[in-house]
Amino acid sequence: MVVKREMTRKFLEEAFAGESMAHMKYLIFAEHAEKEGFSNVAKLFRAIAYAEFVHAKNHFIALGKLGKTSENLQTGIEGETFEVEEMYPVYKNSAEFQEEKEAVRTTHYALEAEKIHAELYENAKKKTEEGEDVEIKKVYICPVCGYTAVDEAPERCPVCGLPGEKFVVFE
Repeated sequence: MVVKREMTRKFLEEAFAGESMAHMKYLIFAEHAEKEGFSNVAKLFRAIAYAEFVHAKNHFIALGKLGKTSENLQTGIEGETFEVEEMYPVYKNSAEFQEEKEAVRTTHYALEAEKIHAELYENAKKKTEEGEDVEIKKVYICPVCGYTAVDEAPERCPVCGLPGEKFVVFE
């Protein structure tokens, strides 16, 4: 059953945001702990990150935000398009104005990747509306900037220059 009361909805949306942020933060902490040689601490962070994901998912469903795949793709398209057309250009502009080089770099990376994500979601939505799945063998993600390639990694990332063999592969 979907939450109907305004105050409860607002609180659950805030809880969803908080749990989502905790999930990501703990995954980042886990990756860092692993690099520092603390594999069991990394395991603990990953396990608790999963628990935070479960909390976020439960709130998301209670809020009625999970739809059919075509609807979810449309939500993805809208989110990625907003990031490309409004959010990241403004964030990057502000970072440039304030001479925050690291923020300029990260917003540029995100902006370039989000363009591809919107396109991939649009293509997937067209296919699902025809009752078909997309034909994707592998998805390659640059671990530095998030650049995304389907079926084949580039020789070098066109955004940050990382060698293609260092991309993370999703099969």
